[in-house]
Amino acid sequence: VRAALSRVAEGTHPYVKLSNGDHCIFSSRVIPGNELSVGRLQDKLADRGVRLYTEKDHRGIHVSGHPCRDELKQMYAWARPKIAVPTHGMRRHLAEHANLAKDMGVPEQVTPRNGDMVRLAPGPAAIIDEVPSGRLYVDGGRLVTEQGEALHERRHASTNGVLIVSFAMDKRGKIVSDIDVRAIGLPGDEEAPLGDALDDLAERVEQTVLKLKGPALEDEMVIEQAISRVLKKASQQIWDRRPIVETIILRL
Repeated sequence: VRAALSRVAEGTHPYVKLSNGDHCIFSSRVIPGNELSVGRLQDKLADRGVRLYTEKDHRGIHVSGHPCRDELKQMYAWARPKIAVPTHGMRRHLAEHANLAKDMGVPEQVTPRNGDMVRLAPGPAAIIDEVPSGRLYVDGGRLVTEQGEALHERRHASTNGVLIVSFAMDKRGKIVSDIDVRAIGLPGDEEAPLGDALDDLAERVEQTVLKLKGPALEDEMVIEQAISRVLKKASQQIWDRRPIVETIILRL
């Protein structure tokens, strides 16, 4: 419906035209997340001189897509099911729906949670197992879980930025090249140039490596973790951020 109304608002609908003095009633509530798009649609209609009515401005015009209690009673009277499985709403809604079904003579009621596996037959209806559930995101051509490491890292990088450290070491653990520190998503300005901050971080990297002794200099993971701790602490002081720190060590 909204797609058709968008065409009407833009004046591209082949059959319906709205102009100055016409009226448009928005009888449904705006779904959270759609506020901007619905607002733009209403602005286009207002530009055409259309008078708008919404449930916020005129109480009593709201039309719900969900049935009320009496309508549910009518549905149960028509369908006469043997099992009721409420699946929409909070726990209190599911429990009340199950109670209503019981009052309407439905023999069995099951109120599952997200991920519950429900057996309807044979035997009594019951929750018998649990399966993986949750949101899936389309990431390029892949489906990934909400808790996936890639999404977590991307969110972290978008909020805190990234520092990339690279240098060369010889077999004894001595740094034999310049230390290059680059930043992604971290700011600088005239008073505090980014280059100065990165030079300071490079010095901290050098001091951190010099403090490591013996076997620690042979273990790249130990070196990377030490650098990460120091740079995150320094970044907290400089930018009030704890960026992702990626260290690249070239062994010569």
